[in-house]
Amino acid sequence: MQRVVRKLTKTFSHRQVLGFRSYCNESVAVDVGQPTPASHPQLLNDGEITPGISSEEYLLRRKKMLELLPEKSLAIIAAAPVKMMTDVVPYTFRQDADYLYITGCQQPGGVAVLGHDIGLCMFMPEPKPYDVIWQGQIAGVDAALDTFKADKAYPMRKLREILPDMIRRSSKLYHNVQTATAAYTELEAFKKLAYCNNVNDLSAYTHQLRWIKSPSELKLMKESASIACQALLLTMLHSKTYPDEGMLAAKVEYECKVRGAQRMGFNPVVGGGPNGSVIHYSRNDQKIKDGDLVLMDVGCELHGYDSDLTRTWPPCGTFSSAQEELYELILETNKHCVELCKPGASIRQIHNRSVEMLQKGLKEFGILKGFGSSSYHTLNPTSIGHYLGMDIHDCSMINFDRPLKPGVVITIEPGVYIPSSFNCPERYRGIGIRIEDEILITETGYEVLTASIPKEVKQIESLLNNFSHSQNNLRATFN
Repeated sequence: MQRVVRKLTKTFSHRQVLGFRSYCNESVAVDVGQPTPASHPQLLNDGEITPGISSEEYLLRRKKMLELLPEKSLAIIAAAPVKMMTDVVPYTFRQDADYLYITGCQQPGGVAVLGHDIGLCMFMPEPKPYDVIWQGQIAGVDAALDTFKADKAYPMRKLREILPDMIRRSSKLYHNVQTATAAYTELEAFKKLAYCNNVNDLSAYTHQLRWIKSPSELKLMKESASIACQALLLTMLHSKTYPDEGMLAAKVEYECKVRGAQRMGFNPVVGGGPNGSVIHYSRNDQKIKDGDLVLMDVGCELHGYDSDLTRTWPPCGTFSSAQEELYELILETNKHCVELCKPGASIRQIHNRSVEMLQKGLKEFGILKGFGSSSYHTLNPTSIGHYLGMDIHDCSMINFDRPLKPGVVITIEPGVYIPSSFNCPERYRGIGIRIEDEILITETGYEVLTASIPKEVKQIESLLNNFSHSQNNLRATFN
């Protein structure tokens, strides 16, 4: 979606940034290490801290968080650390979702503190000029105040001087355990409260807030789902000519990124033939044999919000009779479980219904000999779905028994994963099938965010046998 182009320049104060003075005139936008409306008008509207999310929404999130925090308590949230692939080569950085949700800062090295008396206080990194030469600018104290709208901000070197007093004035601490850093956990004041069992995981509160998405968040999630659907559809067409797991993984990632996604939500699962029965298969290094199915589980991340969907199809263009029998069982379960999605239902209830349907169908095919749970869980050890949002398995602190509410997004993903060695009729061995959709819970029921990508057998076969030929002819014209 195109945005109205705005002026590129903005006047900033000449305060000290990143340990040295960074001056600019009205023709240059200050670089704070991540996109801003001034530096990236194609991504952000005026007043947005991150694409699609305004400063007012970030301020409201902080207000709601403070309403959840008990009196005389303090929340400490560290940015995600940089993880190294080799001694000098880092893995691609991804911000901790809770830190991003509260601050809007997409960079490592900071610690945010939220309290009733102080509001949001951000401790920001201070890279040396040498670091800036090699890695570029990152947000400092000025950006914390001007861009992220913090109430207070200090350089990280002040943390050991300032944070202990904040902690000592608090009777209870909450912090993000997953990104805890020695910068604050080694403070005596922190250790004292931890010794008295007065330090708890902040995720219990952040996940409660993140569980129900705002209209702005839902807009980004719908865009993320649309990108993933378009990418996977083109990959399905690609598969008839290039039935190779690695090539299909590369194709879907390319198509997501050229449509604006910053990264994949996870390494694409591209399981051809028996590899499709490995639930989180990630090697993606095999050719797909003629007549085999390929199971592709993919998702991308758009400005902090993930998509997640799965389709299974025969690249050759035709389901075998055994494949179609199993596929129709999974499809029927998928569609029935989607119909169950509404306010008041729970993932647990929907899951239990899916187990009943799949057990019954697998028994009729002679794949299951009875209704014993152990045999069934060998063929499907997964839940029917999970929450989705800033993380793929979002809001893990929210129980699957929680009644669903409008604004919650979940996945519905029934599947069957039959090992080649499983004791069942030979025609079914080595088949893996999953059909996964994203579902938004609405006031009156549900909305399928991934409805644009086919899942009916006739739709898939028609797509592969008609449209993929058009793609090949077009490619030949330009070769």
